Amino acid sequence: MAVTVETLEKLERRITLTLAANDINGEVESRLKKLARTVKADGFRPGKVPMSVVAQRYGYSVQYEVVNDKVGRAFADAAREADLRVAGAPRIAQKDEAPEGQLAFDATFEVYPEVKIGDLTAVEVERVSTEVTEEAIDRTVEILRKQRRTFAQRPAAEGAQETDRVTIDFEGKIDGEPFAGGKAEGFQFIIGEGQMLEQFDQGVRGMQVGQSKTFPLKFPDDYQGQDVAGKEADFLVTMKKVEAQHLPTVDADFAKSLGIAEGTVEALRADVKKNLAREVKFRVAARNKAAVMEALSGAAELDLPNALVAGEMERLVENARADLKQRGVKDAEKAPIPEEIFKPQAERRVRLGLVVAELVRANNLQAKPEQLQAHIEEMSQSYEKPAEVMRWYLGDRQRMAEVEAVVIENNVAEFVLGRALVTDKVLPFDELMGSN
Repeated sequence: MAVTVETLEKLERRITLTLAANDINGEVESRLKKLARTVKADGFRPGKVPMSVVAQRYGYSVQYEVVNDKVGRAFADAAREADLRVAGAPRIAQKDEAPEGQLAFDATFEVYPEVKIGDLTAVEVERVSTEVTEEAIDRTVEILRKQRRTFAQRPAAEGAQETDRVTIDFEGKIDGEPFAGGKAEGFQFIIGEGQMLEQFDQGVRGMQVGQSKTFPLKFPDDYQGQDVAGKEADFLVTMKKVEAQHLPTVDADFAKSLGIAEGTVEALRADVKKNLAREVKFRVAARNKAAVMEALSGAAELDLPNALVAGEMERLVENARADLKQRGVKDAEKAPIPEEIFKPQAERRVRLGLVVAELVRANNLQAKPEQLQAHIEEMSQSYEKPAEVMRWYLGDRQRMAEVEAVVIENNVAEFVLGRALVTDKVLPFDELMGSN
């Protein structure tokens, strides 16, 4: 039987579904009989509960399940027969009028849009590249030294200096009154490493063990603690301990401590360069991919299914609640987060997802098995035991799905960059590594 599809607005469609009442009643009766074998009721042995009691107690819920199941199957069959690509779940409403002996339902839903992608040769994309310089290797080696530094107490006569680790007691007051979070004992930090506000950092420099000092501090207007943001406080600080740092010498022993088998400084620097090059490759690829996706989204014409946007908004809200929970926020799962604030982001995601899917379909850009294998192998090289990491990915469908999504995006980026108007730009190493 031909399916009649009514177009309501843009992507919205409607189909009327009819079900035979006898089929529904027969299925309800069958399920109630099956349920009666195990249902329990006071005064009756298991399996001996009268059907009238079972029907009275469970009839409504069973009928609801049966109707839902049959309407769902009928809608799926109708959509398949009409060759419809349904976006999101349909809204089902029973009609007041129906042919005798039947129930009628209206299924209102959206379909996936036609995606028109413009001429890619007219799309402008900036493609960046970055080199791993000797200066970058030097800075990374210094970071490795800091990770393995030790501290030793300074002589009592020497004041605290840059890079020293100090232990202090402090109390801050605003207009002579203490404030929340403004007091601590045995507090430890390293001078000059940005752990404290610059004024506080400067205030403790030169202090000796046992010395106390009061100095003013102006909190920034955008300070995270809203109660003190923009206000000036007076801090009383007492120095308890001053420790000077000692950085290990970059030599064969240092290289061996980092797991460099050759045990030479040259081999250490080569290993650092290899790791930096891998990180640079991933960051450059991510940045170029983002540029491609932005350009690709702007080059396409399509309508957005509201159902998909709504679903994406729900996911973003749940992600926000999960983030709050991870940060230790109480009752984060009940946080009143309005979905509307995520609508622009949700629309961008849905739009880009539809555009990418169309480009992949039209140009056979699906991820190939050898690409998945190569991507996992490359990612695993940054871990101590690459083989275990590979097994971790290959043994889980969800993780493999995530890898597949990345590889497909890489294929799309490469495809677009091979056709677009590309402007190449060399990005300084520090700028690349400082970007998110």
